[in-house]
Amino acid sequence: MASDKVTMQDIADACGLSRNTVSKVFNGRGNVPKATRDLILKKAEELGYKAVPSEKALQQAAHGKVIALLTRKLPTEYHFGTFFVTTFTDQVCRAGYTLKLFEISEDEQRLHLLPPQFIPKQTAGIVGIELFDPAYLEFLCGLGIPTIMMDGPTHASKQLMKCDFISMESLAGVLEIMHHLIGKGAKKIGFFGDNEHCGSFYDRWLGYCIGLQDAGLKHQEKYCILDPDSYPYGDADWIASRLSEMEEMPDAFVCANDFLAVHLMNALKKNGLSVPGDVMVTGFDGTPQSAIVEPPLTTVQFPSVDIGRMAADILLSRIGNPTLPFSRTQVRSTPVFRASSNS
Repeated sequence: MASDKVTMQDIADACGLSRNTVSKVFNGRGNVPKATRDLILKKAEELGYKAVPSEKALQQAAHGKVIALLTRKLPTEYHFGTFFVTTFTDQVCRAGYTLKLFEISEDEQRLHLLPPQFIPKQTAGIVGIELFDPAYLEFLCGLGIPTIMMDGPTHASKQLMKCDFISMESLAGVLEIMHHLIGKGAKKIGFFGDNEHCGSFYDRWLGYCIGLQDAGLKHQEKYCILDPDSYPYGDADWIASRLSEMEEMPDAFVCANDFLAVHLMNALKKNGLSVPGDVMVTGFDGTPQSAIVEPPLTTVQFPSVDIGRMAADILLSRIGNPTLPFSRTQVRSTPVFRASSNS
């Protein structure tokens, strides 16, 4: 099983136990026999689970000075959160806190429930990643616990949320990419990805639309693939099939992130098209993979390591002074032009 897809439920199934029991072990709560605990930790390591707690973390968690990381899915190697979590954890641990990971199930999100073993009175702060449901976010804010969200729902700016937000600047970065593509002769440009998935994806969509408008070009949905994010965007065969359904290929695709761009390039090659010869492709996030794929991917880079530290500082300040005005912080991004866009 791929390590970036392993969940607490997978570990529970492999051990013949409940998810609640696995959660108790990982979050240092409840009375779990040592033999069961050892089995869970061993199985988690075998499956390649990325959040196996250390002995020190388990001991610290028992003292209640906890910051909870809530997420719908663990960050993968293509995700900015991989680096964000590392530096965020380092910063809060230096301040004397322990970071505990809670995966939010679909049912918990739908029913507005907290995960098993999440104890509000023992939680000093919350950081959310990949939590884009507005109603669930409002539920979390209602707990009265200092909270910071990394990115957020598509139209979060329309809601008066009682939490802080931090995100990468997306609109201007994609607008610069659009100017570059148009300067390379692209007139038919498509967007690839669910433009309503989250706030940052929507901002990238806006940058794409404004770029077309600035150049006097019309947006044409026939050049776009905008299926919901739940669709198999990681499956090159599915993407190749979607491409085959298009009546005409665009000159370029602007992808919502690097993960999508890499899989799109693979699908284009499956269909006998070259990048950038037939179709130019760009991504977003500046992941390490973007520099080593063939051809190297034009992307928009942002300092995820620094964002982790900044998010920790904002949350720690909120914990120290809960009456501070809530803030929305955007961190500047930088386009990186490479061979996938004929740079």
